[in-house]
Amino acid sequence: MTVDDENRPERQRVVLTGISSRAWEHPADRGALTALRELRGFDDLVKAFFGMWNERGFRLSYLAGAIRVDHRQYPRVYQRYTEAARSLDVEDLPELFVEQAPIIQSKAIGMDKPFVVISTAAVEKLDDEELRTLLGRELGHVRSGHAVYQTIMTILTRWVANVSWIPVGALAIRAIIVAMYEWWRKAELSADRAGLLAAQDPAASVRLFMKTAGGGDLSQIDTAAFLEQAAEYEGGGDLRDSIHKLGMTAFNSEPFPVARAAELRRWVDSGEYARILSGDYPRRDDDRDASVTEDVKAAAAHYRDSFRDSPDPLVKLVRRVGGGAANLAGSARDWVSGR
Repeated sequence: MTVDDENRPERQRVVLTGISSRAWEHPADRGALTALRELRGFDDLVKAFFGMWNERGFRLSYLAGAIRVDHRQYPRVYQRYTEAARSLDVEDLPELFVEQAPIIQSKAIGMDKPFVVISTAAVEKLDDEELRTLLGRELGHVRSGHAVYQTIMTILTRWVANVSWIPVGALAIRAIIVAMYEWWRKAELSADRAGLLAAQDPAASVRLFMKTAGGGDLSQIDTAAFLEQAAEYEGGGDLRDSIHKLGMTAFNSEPFPVARAAELRRWVDSGEYARILSGDYPRRDDDRDASVTEDVKAAAAHYRDSFRDSPDPLVKLVRRVGGGAANLAGSARDWVSGR
């Protein structure tokens, strides 16, 4: 425990009894997940095949080369893990391992029995609230079933990559891969929300992003300046910067830390975080009644609103061109009709 942990009073966290993963899933992520869940039988087939081989091999590799966390090994980590699980009302804890790695990272692996892995850097550099947030993120991934569907997406990605040399349809294949990575990035944003709900400390979420971006020492890093970076990244620069950002993100499975901080802050400012803590959230018992149509509509609305409100120079240009084209089309219609 760090000095900051000793001086920071213990927070009373709300237990979100019966909470559904739909409460924290980003609209674009939830729309994709709901549609994938409707492909009954396909995910079971993938689970059976890959769970029989890859998952067992992955687990054995960590059992042999990492530390399995419990009340005897890394007890501080285990305590934060159980606290995060209690907030999210997760009864069956996935196995947790700590692996040797010099950077702060974490992941959820597997499909039949997913498990969580974090790095030694995360253990050493994160305070209790930040660690609880990180572990809550991975519990969110597990609860949303991201491991299952990311594996399906990985299979499809590898398949289309193997046939990408075929001239016919090459652009369409690349578009499919870009769409898959877009979903992965939205899944990470969902997990960020789960991490916040697990720790219930927005400041800890921001500190986690800061440490992920710049290491574990925050004594020379300012939160306001970090969020200013996020605003500049999202809306600053010119068309050249916009094109560079497209190239940086198109084939990247994770959003950048500053962008994640800005997105999570928007979610908190929207009032959704406070509503969930007050008890207004979807329950697991109602998951069977989730509407594919409504979730897809919500995903479409998110992209529409993002396009409308984006400060990005390239998006602004597209909006202006689109608006000009619409006005030109309207004038043409009026001329043809003699108005």
